[in-house]
Amino acid sequence: MKSKRESASKAKGNGSAKYRRESAIPDPSPVDSDGPRRQMIAEAAYFRAEQRGFEPGNEMHDWLQAEADIERLSGVGH
Repeated sequence: MKSKRESASKAKGNGSAKYRRESAIPDPSPVDSDGPRRQMIAEAAYFRAEQRGFEPGNEMHDWLQAEADIERLSGVGH
């Protein structure tokens, strides 16, 4: 038996396939689980930029150094 929402969606021409796609639970992926690590790197890179007065042109260096710091502190890659 279809729910009222599915029936209404089909009646409006929105298609039930779209409804199923939107309501599906996404599969966990490495990108999703990397969120906290990425946030820590971003914050560390920000503080590095702040320490050098936000001088432009060193953003990539800040990010790579911050990434190395976080990896070292978390023991990743050892």
